[in-house]
Amino acid sequence: MPPVEVDYIPKGQTITIQGMKTYKTGSPSASTAILLIGDVFGNGSQTLQGADILAYGGEATHQYQVFVPDFLQGQYATRAWFPPDTDEKKQALGTYFQGHANPAKALEVIPSIIKDIEVESKGTINKWASVGLCWGGKVATIASGAKTPFVAAVSTHPAMVDPKDGPAITIPFALLASMHEDAQAVKEFAAAIKSEKHIETFDDMPHGWMASRGNLNDPKAKDGYKRGYERVLEFL
Repeated sequence: MPPVEVDYIPKGQTITIQGMKTYKTGSPSASTAILLIGDVFGNGSQTLQGADILAYGGEATHQYQVFVPDFLQGQYATRAWFPPDTDEKKQALGTYFQGHANPAKALEVIPSIIKDIEVESKGTINKWASVGLCWGGKVATIASGAKTPFVAAVSTHPAMVDPKDGPAITIPFALLASMHEDAQAVKEFAAAIKSEKHIETFDDMPHGWMASRGNLNDPKAKDGYKRGYERVLEFL
């Protein structure tokens, strides 16, 4: 796995898929692709470095093409809403998640994204996995049910953990929780999954540690970031 860098320069390129800016990285000859679904703060350098790690960090015989669409198309959450500790913040965040950032909207466009990418790859890609970060973890979860295009999925420090989502999952599924997810909800969600699963809580890491809120200037957080992506690669 490549070293984690603080001042990271992404290795990939930006393309347009379904009208969305999409970060593309990895070997164009890789036959397995990962759809990386980011958080509500946009695809920052921590997310793009994560994409490069997933693309190039595995064994030489097990490389990936990784695609990171900007599902929210620039309309990101306001950092001032966090933590949602006032009625005003809760209302703003609730409106956002029920409206523009409703995970169901992302779910609807995933088949078209995959179709367009497969056409662009000219048949190279024949298998897909998904990795979701925070908000993207919720999207990856609800995209893992019947008729899913994915063969495996990983949800990291997911938003909106709901045990009711567990029974619908039909593929190998990993959940990497932080210290801030509801421990009881995580436990009940894990128990409800009937497919192959890996459930792990990084109880020394805060919510968002593998995405845009990961503080890579902090050695402890940097190590947790590295461990998280190592675990994703091990599972996939």
